[in-house]
Order: sequence, then C-alpha cells, then structure tokens
Amino acid sequence: MTAADVARSLGLSRATVGFVLNNTPGQTIPDKTRQRVLAEAERLGYRPNPAAQALRRGSTRLVMMLLPAWPMEAGWAEFLDDVSFRLDQAGYTLVTYTRRIDDRAKPLWETLRPEVILGLDDLSDADTLSAKASGAKIVLTQSVSDSPLVAPGAEQQVRHLHSRGHRRLAYAMPDDPRLADLAALRRDMAQRTASALGLESLDVRSAGLDDGTAAEAVRHWRDAGVTGVVAYNDLTAALVVGAALRAEIGVPAPLAVIGHDDSDFGRAFVPALSTVRMGIGALARYVADLALYGVGHLEKPPSPVTPDFDVVRREST
Repeated sequence: MTAADVARSLGLSRATVGFVLNNTPGQTIPDKTRQRVLAEAERLGYRPNPAAQALRRGSTRLVMMLLPAWPMEAGWAEFLDDVSFRLDQAGYTLVTYTRRIDDRAKPLWETLRPEVILGLDDLSDADTLSAKASGAKIVLTQSVSDSPLVAPGAEQQVRHLHSRGHRRLAYAMPDDPRLADLAALRRDMAQRTASALGLESLDVRSAGLDDGTAAEAVRHWRDAGVTGVVAYNDLTAALVVGAALRAEIGVPAPLAVIGHDDSDFGRAFVPALSTVRMGIGALARYVADLALYGVGHLEKPPSPVTPDFDVVRREST
C-alpha cells in the first residue's frame, strides 16, 4: 500500500495525504481530515517507504558502527546500547556491522547508505572509497592497536593485587584467537606495571574453556609460588577460579584472581569476581556526538574523553 492508495480510497488529493503522513510543517489541514487519513492508512496497512523518505530528506539518518570480529562481551553491549540511546534522542539510528576480510557479500554500507561510519576497525583504501561513494559524510575508524582505551584497566588489576600484598603475579590469556591482539595489549600493560612496581615478570599462561589449559595453568602457578592472577576478562577469571577450586587451591587464598569488564555473571559467580570496570557512559556520548557533529547536528566538535577505570573489589581477591 502506498500513500496514493490511501488518497484514492478517501477521495483526497495525493498532496493532502502526503502532508498528513509525512507530518509536513506549515500545512493547515483540518484535524478531522488528518484523523481520517491516519485511520485509513492504518486500515490499509500503509507503511512509509524508507528509501523514498531518505531521498526526500537527503538523509538516511543512519550511523554505522564497524566492529572488530570479536566475541560480543558485556562492556561492548553496554557501550553500543548507550551510543544507540544518544543517537536515538537526536533522531538517528545506530547499525552495527562486522566487516571480515574474506566477506563475499557487498559491504552493508552500499545497501543502507549510512551518513556516518565509525568504528574500532581498519578499512582498506578500496572499502573507504566505497563507503564515501555510498554517501557517508564522515568515515572515522581507529584500529584497536592504536586505541588508548584498551589497556589501562590492566594497570589497575596489577596495582590492586599489589596493594593486597601479592608479589608473584601471573597473567591468564584467553584461548580465543579473535582476542589475541587485544589480549596482548592488556598483557603488555600488565607487564609494564609489574616492572614499574619492582615485581618479577608475569608468568603468562592461557586458560581455555574446554582444553584443560586452565587446570594446567593453576597447577603450574601453585608450584611456581604465584599468589595473584590477572585475567584478561571475567570469563577467563572464572575459568581460573573454577580450575583452582577443582584442584583444591583456595581462592582468594592462596590464589587471588581479578578479572576485567565487570560482567553481570561475575557478580553471581561464587566466589564473586573482583574486576575492573571502565566508565562507558561518557565514552559512548563522545562517540555518538562525533557522529552527530559529522552530520551537522552539533555546532561544535565534542571534547575527547578519557574514561575512568575502577577496581570493583569482591570475594576473589
């Protein structure tokens, strides 16, 4: 059903129906006529054509967020929800998209034609040209290796364990290859912090879900005199704690474990996981405002934000 069908059914002009359905300002249409149009549109099942609306406005009101090919963890979900809320208040819709190197389908931006493309992932020169040719007014991406937001939490993890009296520390890496680069950045920050505190180099081991590496790691750490474990995230921390308890190694003594991301399950886990939480809200508003500034919705560019990283102390330390 189209607006023309609604007009024909009511015996009204196409222009009158269009003014009502598009809520066009400055038109003096009687309220009775307006209500007739809306009721008939609902009865006929009329739905606006997004492509036609975008053509008329000269805007799709879409912002595309490029995501790396990582598992969607708790922090990312909260971040995207906050960005989406901020954009929605300004009348824009957030669309997320993971672009993989071996994708055979044409890029999603060629179909949706977003006005802004943002993200923590690099685009090839060809993809950047394609995105701009599709109508993106701004394409702003930053690879994870260049992001200042990835590693600071690892410093807080090490300093927390150090403040609790632990002097022989280990680092638990995830076994998911998609997280290898990100985990390496956090591990390196933890190593630098340990060195700055005068501690020995961290004993780095993987802790996987099904391959027995977590059990092997905790037994090794027990024999090596490790008393504190810095885990890549809360899931890795839970794997370490579970393996320790099965090996009859107490948590938090003799082995304290701290995670990262402050996931919901970390609170429910027994023992509840100490963790590091990043202040997502201000960062999400900044990213959303970058997009809104790019489309001219804001007059001034937003000021850069450095989020806070706070230790959440629970039973595992």
